[in-house]
Amino acid sequence: MQKQTYSSVIIASILVLLAAISRVAMYPDNFSPMIGMAIFGGAVIKDKRMAFALPLFAMLLSDIMFEVFDIAQGFWGLGQLIGYGIFALITMIAFNLKKFSVLNIAGYSIMSSVIFFVLSNGSFFFIDNPVYHTYTQDLNGFFQCYISALPFFKTSVVADLVYSGLLFGIYALVQKFAFRRAIA
Repeated sequence: MQKQTYSSVIIASILVLLAAISRVAMYPDNFSPMIGMAIFGGAVIKDKRMAFALPLFAMLLSDIMFEVFDIAQGFWGLGQLIGYGIFALITMIAFNLKKFSVLNIAGYSIMSSVIFFVLSNGSFFFIDNPVYHTYTQDLNGFFQCYISALPFFKTSVVADLVYSGLLFGIYALVQKFAFRRAIA
């Protein structure tokens, strides 16, 4: 496997960190870069440990910013750890994204949105709902949990597509133009 250049890793790291800061800036509109970051990290960063670390660190950093600047509750329970696990899963799935085309990136983005929606709402219902008592603990409550999350899902799909496109697009442009000048 071809070794990744130091400058490519730096560019990818800066893009991921900027996206994390935008998570805080776009709150409470739920226009989050997290899934785009997980896909980008898994697909672009060759070092698997770093591919997991950058998106998860960006998530942790934005959660800390939520707490420190008293914007929102940054740390709220076991379900949040499940969310981190879902982002790690999406990063792992993105290891399979080899050809960077608009169609492939959009497909991975939409698939990841669905995975996150299904797993995060399921974990909320089974893990956090017994604590917060948001929904009844029956089949009706289970369905209501997913129905209530549908407006967030629409926004999430759009945000995931936008951030995936931005991260991959900016990365490609920087590589094409910055590295061409450095070689010339």
